[in-house]
Amino acid sequence: MDVKFDFGPETGQRIVYVRPVPVNSLPDEVQAQLPGLSTLYAVHDADGERLALVRDRALAFALARQNDMAPVNAH
Repeated sequence: MDVKFDFGPETGQRIVYVRPVPVNSLPDEVQAQLPGLSTLYAVHDADGERLALVRDRALAFALARQNDMAPVNAH
């Protein structure tokens, strides 16, 4: 399919990706600060850079929106 589609004007919002991160995959010094947690949620930019780690998915989405970003799920 070679037909171009006009998606309209850019909104100016950056897309960020929210994904679960197992606590046991983090450095030991970070794990020591997270007793009782098995999963955190990371917010990544389009280049894959981790911007933030937060306790739950809802907080990750709220953080992104408060910073004028458009969050989407990533697996």
